[in-house]
Amino acid sequence: MSHSTYNKMWAHAHLDLTSLLAQEMPEMPPPLEKDRVVFFQRVATLYVRYVQIFRRLESVYDQMVHPQKRRILRQLLDGVIGRVLELKNEMVEKECSEYHYMDDIVQDLKLTPADIEIPIPKYFINERTKVLHERGQILSAILDRMGLQTKPKTAVVRPLSLEEAIKLIQVSERARQGRLRAKFMREIRRDEERQRRAKERGTVGADLDQAATRIQKVWKGFIQRKKTRKERDDEMIFIGMALGPQHIQPCPATVAARSTEEHRQHRQGEHEREYQMALVSVKDKLREVEGPDMRETMKDQIRQWFIECHDLTGTFPEYPDEEDGGSAVIFAEKTPKQLQEELAAQEAEKENAQKSKGKKEKKTDKGKKGKEKGKGEEEEEPGLKMAPSAFLPEVANNHKIYKTVWQNRDESTNFNQKHVEELIKEEKRKEIESEIRVQVDELMREELKNLRLAVDRDSGTKGKSGKKKKKGKKSGKKKKKEKDLTPDRTIQSLYQELVEQGILKQAEKVTLDEYLGDYSYLGTTLRQTDIEPMPSLSDVRQVVSLYAVLPLGSSVVHEKAPLVKSILLAGPAGVGKKMLVNAICTETGANLFDLSPMNIAGKYPGKNGLQMMLHLVFKVARQLQPSVVWIGEAEKMFYKKVPKDEKELDPKRLKKDLPKILKSIKGEDRVLIVGTSKQPFNGDLKPLCKAYNKIILIPRPDYASRYVIWAQLIQKNGGVITSALNLSSLAKISDGYTQGHIMKVVKAVLTERRIDQLAKKPLTGAEYVVHLAKIDPVFKEEEEAFKSWYAKTPLGKKRAMAALGKNEEEVEKGKEKGKGGKNKK
Repeated sequence: MSHSTYNKMWAHAHLDLTSLLAQEMPEMPPPLEKDRVVFFQRVATLYVRYVQIFRRLESVYDQMVHPQKRRILRQLLDGVIGRVLELKNEMVEKECSEYHYMDDIVQDLKLTPADIEIPIPKYFINERTKVLHERGQILSAILDRMGLQTKPKTAVVRPLSLEEAIKLIQVSERARQGRLRAKFMREIRRDEERQRRAKERGTVGADLDQAATRIQKVWKGFIQRKKTRKERDDEMIFIGMALGPQHIQPCPATVAARSTEEHRQHRQGEHEREYQMALVSVKDKLREVEGPDMRETMKDQIRQWFIECHDLTGTFPEYPDEEDGGSAVIFAEKTPKQLQEELAAQEAEKENAQKSKGKKEKKTDKGKKGKEKGKGEEEEEPGLKMAPSAFLPEVANNHKIYKTVWQNRDESTNFNQKHVEELIKEEKRKEIESEIRVQVDELMREELKNLRLAVDRDSGTKGKSGKKKKKGKKSGKKKKKEKDLTPDRTIQSLYQELVEQGILKQAEKVTLDEYLGDYSYLGTTLRQTDIEPMPSLSDVRQVVSLYAVLPLGSSVVHEKAPLVKSILLAGPAGVGKKMLVNAICTETGANLFDLSPMNIAGKYPGKNGLQMMLHLVFKVARQLQPSVVWIGEAEKMFYKKVPKDEKELDPKRLKKDLPKILKSIKGEDRVLIVGTSKQPFNGDLKPLCKAYNKIILIPRPDYASRYVIWAQLIQKNGGVITSALNLSSLAKISDGYTQGHIMKVVKAVLTERRIDQLAKKPLTGAEYVVHLAKIDPVFKEEEEAFKSWYAKTPLGKKRAMAALGKNEEEVEKGKEKGKGGKNKK
C-alpha cells in the first residue's frame, strides 16, 4: 500500500478517537449508572472500539516510513494499548470473570470475531532485533560448550569403490527381478484359481457379450461417479463453501504486497538514520547561527528585570536558583509588579494555612456530626463509575498534537516521506535555549553580585548576604535497599552461571497465532439462559495477550497499566500450557527462567543457596528485561502434605520466598511469574491464590476449535485434506481429547511412507480413529473437578455471587448482621 493509504488509516483512527474522547472526557460528569448490565455493555463497547483503533494504529506504525510521524504514532499506540488493558481490568471487576462474550456488540458494530482479535505489535521484536540476536548467540555458545545444543545431523557420504558399487547394483537388480518373478507367479496362481472355480461352477468361459456388458457397466458407473463428484465440487466452489484450485497457490497480489511491506521496513531504517543525522547537524547549525542572538537577548531581558525591580523596590532581586528553573522563571512574561503580587499572595496563603490548622484543632462534636451527615448524603447516591485512567490524558495530548501539527500539513512536496526540518528546528531551539540559559545564569549571577557591591559601595552600607532557603527534609522512612549478594560480578557471568545450572533456558520459537482455536459463538446466548459457558481456546489466547504479552512488550504500558505480577495457567495435560509460556517469550523477546520444583531440585542447596539462586535469577531478569519466570507443576509448591516419593525433591522450597519476590516486583520491572498446573486441586488453595493474582482456566477444545486444529495440524505435517477425509466427523468423534492428543495422533498417522502414498491413497478418518482409541481422553469427572476448583478461587466466588444477583457489600453486611444477632443472644 502507498503512503497516502497509511495516512488515511491514521486519520480514520483519529476520527474514531475524537468521538471516544468526547464520550470518555465530557465537560460535565455523566450521572452514575446503577444497572450493572448496562454499565458492562458501555465498557465492553468502549473496549471493542479501542481494539479497532489499536489494530489500525499497529498496522500503520508497522508500515509508516516518516520518522517523526512514527514517534507520535508510537506514543499514541502505547496509550491506546494501556487504555485497552484498563478497560479489560474494568470488565473483569464488573463481570467477575476473566472471559467475556460480546457477540451482541460485535453484531451491532457489524464486525467479525477476527476484528476484535488482539494483535501483537511487531515492534516488540523488530526494535530489539540486534540485542536479541546477540543474546541468542551468547546462549547458543554456552549451550554448545556444555554439549546441550542439539545440532542437525548431517549425513556423511562415504565414497564407494568400483567393486562395492558393482556389488550394490547387482543386489538391487536381483531384488528387482525377484519382485517381478513373485508378481508373475502371483498372477499365474490367481488365473489357475479362477479357472478351477469356473470348472466347479460348470461354466468353462463366459459369453463375450455378457463379459462386454459387465465391463461397460463398471466403466460407465466409474465415469458417472467421477462426473457427479466433479459437479458437486464445482457447486461447492461456486456457492463459496470450498476453495478452488487457484486458491491453493499463493496469490500474486499477496506476494507483491509482502515484498512491498519488506521494502517499506527497509526504508524505515534508512529514513531513521537520516533523521538521527539531521538532529545533530540542525542542532549544531542552530547553535552556530541563532545561539549568539539568544544569549544576548537573554542577557538584555535579565538586565531589564534587574533595573525594573530596583526602580520598584529600591533593591536588586534574588536570582532564582537552578533547581527552581533559573532565568526561566523571569522569562514567564511577568512584570515586577506581578512577581511582587505573587510573593505577597504566597505569604498570605501561608498565614491562612497556619490559622486553619488552629481552627481544626478546636473542632467540636458538631463538626463530627456534620461529617456523618456528609457521609450519609454520599451513600444516598450509589452507582457504578469507571476508575480514573492513567492513559487517557496521554492519548488526548497525542490526539491534540496530531490535529495541530499533522492533520492539515501539506505534504505534496514530501513524496518520499522524509523528516521535516522545520519541526526539528522547533524542537532543537528549546534544547539550545535551555543549554544557553544555564551559561547565561552563571554570568548574570556574577553580574548581579557585582552590581550589589557597586551600589553598596556608593551608599556606604554593607551588603547583606542573601541567605539560602533551607530545604525541608523529606518525611517518611527510607526504604531499605535489597542487599546485592554479587556486587563484584558482571551480568554476563551471572547469565552464564544460570545457563550452566539449567535455570535459564532457550525458549522454543512458537508464536501465539500457532495456539489454534476458534471463537466461542454461543457465549452470550448461554449466559442469558444462566449457563456459565466454558471458554474457547480463542478466549484463552486473548487473555494471555492482554495479561502477559502486551505489558511485557512495552515498558511505558507496563509502568502505568494495572500491574499483573503473576499468572497461573491451569488445565488438563495437553491443553498447551507450556506452549503458551514459550509463545509469551517468543512474542516479547523475553528470557525464560525455569524455577520448577523438578528443575531446581539439588541445585543451590541450603537456605543461603536458595537466597543466592533467587538473587541471581531476579537480578539477571531485571537487568535483561523483559523476563518470564516459569514455575511448572505449581501446585507442588503448595502441597498440604508432601508425598513420600517427592520428599527428596523438596517441592515446597520456594513457598516462603515467593510472596517476598512478588512484593519486590514494581511497575518498572518487566518480570512476569507464570505458573502451570495440571492438578491444581492437589495444592492448598488459599496460598496458591495469593501467589498468583490471575488464574486462567484452560479447558479442553470445543468442536469449532477441534475442527480448526485437525485441519491445520494435518496440513502442517504434510497431509492433504480431500473429500475422503470428513473433518467434521473427526472433530465430533475427538470430543474430550486435547491438542496434545490430536498432535500425537497426527504424527503417528503421517509417517514419511504414508505421505509418499497420499497421491494414490488419500487420508481417511478411520486411520486417525484407530490411534485415538489407544489414548485416554479428558473424562467428564476431571473436567468437573477443574470447574469446582475454579469456583472456589476468589474470582470464581465473586462470579457465583454475581450470578445470584448479590454484591460483595451485601454479603459482608449479611455476615455482620449474623454476627450481631449471635452477640445479642
